[in-house]
Amino acid sequence: MIAPTIGLSTHIWNNNLRCIALLMIYPVLILGIFWLISLVLSGTVMARPSVQGIEMDTAIRFANQLAFDYWPMIITGVAIWFTIAWFTHTRLIRKMAHSHPVTREEEPELYNLLENLCISQGMIMPRMEIIETHARNAFASGISKNTYSVTVTRGLMKSLRKEELEAVLAHELTHIINRDVRLLIVTIIFTGLFGFLSQIIWNNLRYTLFFGRSRNRNNNNGGIFVAMILIAIILSIGYLLSLLMRFALSRRREYMADAGAVEMTKNPQAMMHALMRIAGRDKIPNASNDIAMMCIENHSAFLGVFATHPPIDKRIKAIAQVTNSAILDEMSLPPVQKEESFAPEHKPNPKNPWLNLKNR
Repeated sequence: MIAPTIGLSTHIWNNNLRCIALLMIYPVLILGIFWLISLVLSGTVMARPSVQGIEMDTAIRFANQLAFDYWPMIITGVAIWFTIAWFTHTRLIRKMAHSHPVTREEEPELYNLLENLCISQGMIMPRMEIIETHARNAFASGISKNTYSVTVTRGLMKSLRKEELEAVLAHELTHIINRDVRLLIVTIIFTGLFGFLSQIIWNNLRYTLFFGRSRNRNNNNGGIFVAMILIAIILSIGYLLSLLMRFALSRRREYMADAGAVEMTKNPQAMMHALMRIAGRDKIPNASNDIAMMCIENHSAFLGVFATHPPIDKRIKAIAQVTNSAILDEMSLPPVQKEESFAPEHKPNPKNPWLNLKNR
């Protein structure tokens, strides 16, 4: 939570140290899961009649030896996965979010707002993208200066005043400045690895259950089937642990991004009003949980238990407390009046069906 007695830079530094510590757990987690899988495989070997009588310490030594022999191959495989994801994450995120890039000519006011904020911070302007949906949300993504992007929904643009939209853009730029975006992308990559491996094992189990067992009924494959189940459970646990690490990364950082937006725009009321207008209207249709994790707001808890974002009312109260600002009731929010630059009347735009309907 934002605390007036703690400097923003100090808080960001402390959060980054915590995030680095969490990310360092991933290699250990991967090797630990491989060791458990090796132990399960050794147990499968122990179950064969030819090797009955092998004790648990022998199985543990077998797992240790297997992990020691193959850890370079494991790390290499993870590095390959990470490298592929590093260079393709932009296209993957665009596909998951159903967004499209826009230029200054297509969205001049939105583009200018982002550009002016970047100039004030002395940073390279990220790519600007839009999701054509009534939902009100936004997120930043990317790993490096060449891949950073800020994505907003059409509903957000239509529903917020100019200064409120600027505050949301500042919030997302703060995520980029604080390296939140890079850390979240890294955790998504590792989470995707566990999810990918778990899905492969569960698919093999379903195939074995419905097709393989009937053909191999006379073979002694029961131990292998049990081993596959245990391996799938272990990988699923690893997937859930990696998700929990992502939750630890995201919740604190929303407070810091709100504070950064206020510092950048010098307008705490705009940030609070933007959050009020977004509350309860943030659900992007057909967007994955990974996209929801990166958004400025995600009111849907994972599995109904783990909240990925702090409650909107607590974020608003934190801003008001630090800046000594008054909190308006939602019914007292100023009306939204959009300029024509947000809805040009000339020529149809195939990427934005809303404008085409208005031109009819």
